[in-house]
Amino acid sequence: MPITFDEIKRRFEQEQRNPVTPTTAADMPPTYESITPAWLGDVLGRGVPGAEVVSHELGPRDDGTSNRRFIYITWNEAGQQAGLPASVFCKGTQSLESRYMLGMNEGVQAEVNFYNVMYPEVGVIAPPPLFARYDAETLNSIIVLEDLSDKVDFCTMQTDLSYAHCQSQMRLLAQLHGKYYESPELTGKLACFSKWETFFRVTAFDAGFEDSCIRGFTEAEAVVPPRLFAREPEVWPATLKAADMHEVMPRHMTHNDVHLKNWFIRPDGEMGINDWQNSAQGNGSRDLAYCIATAVVPEKRREWERDLLAYYIEELAARGGPRLDFEQTFTWYRQQLFAALAWWSGTLGQPPDAPKMQPPETSLEFIRRTCVAIDDLDALDSFD
Repeated sequence: MPITFDEIKRRFEQEQRNPVTPTTAADMPPTYESITPAWLGDVLGRGVPGAEVVSHELGPRDDGTSNRRFIYITWNEAGQQAGLPASVFCKGTQSLESRYMLGMNEGVQAEVNFYNVMYPEVGVIAPPPLFARYDAETLNSIIVLEDLSDKVDFCTMQTDLSYAHCQSQMRLLAQLHGKYYESPELTGKLACFSKWETFFRVTAFDAGFEDSCIRGFTEAEAVVPPRLFAREPEVWPATLKAADMHEVMPRHMTHNDVHLKNWFIRPDGEMGINDWQNSAQGNGSRDLAYCIATAVVPEKRREWERDLLAYYIEELAARGGPRLDFEQTFTWYRQQLFAALAWWSGTLGQPPDAPKMQPPETSLEFIRRTCVAIDDLDALDSFD
């Protein structure tokens, strides 16, 4: 049974009544403001004799599904000589709202586990981790990442990806999926990751996302093709079918939140991805549908999607996976568009008092792109 809202709140309030002052890496900072120079020095300066943090400054608050901050650090001479970082980017679940959104479906530990368990060996481009830890009791977490601000271009809604960029996305997904394709590791060291269908059901039913998805689709009528909107009663059942399919499809590791704004572009043109808090054991067809549908405008998607799927199939076979049948892959791609849509209809349809995870215009554009794909491909009629 997933943890309940009431239990998350109880544990949070208990933590707040007994806050710790973090001084070593073993301590979990209850807030960014509680972070001390000693904690930063222990987390970032281990192995460097004499390195100490002289002072630090927090960047502006950036709260969404997680709580995000930059930290700017001044080191003593030993730290400076060793080239220790002058800035880092942090993600955490320090607010009650973040623990609600990521606690029930195990998203809190998913990203920490990605950086501690998978990142060292999976071989995908992601922000390099410097420290990652969570508290299983309180659901507090913090991930300290290398600051890539001046090294890569983070994608925005205005980013216009080329076909070569999209091929790079396919290579990354093929690497992620192929590394553990039906691997014994899924019941070994990767057993700490949820199965995708479980992650989805907990989010939808226990965390209340189902109502948000249905409400958000209705609120987005202006950007949904009329033919699809007329079949609104069929959309949520199709979404549940798409999630249930993961029980019987080949399983491996998946990212599950591969929308455009989670990608970045390196100077060499290769794409990388962050925000691994939805990572789980599932089938990569969801990643493919979600990535291709949101990465580019419908005109480009129509022109490129079949070639990109064919390219992915070749790359997956070269990276440890099987050689998939194109028509089967294309069918799964069509069906998993509904699972991609849910992440944005649900975001748009959040109750008025819920934290705003994304600007409404972002949700509406991703809903538009995904719904146009669903309509173009007659995806509602793709299920047996």
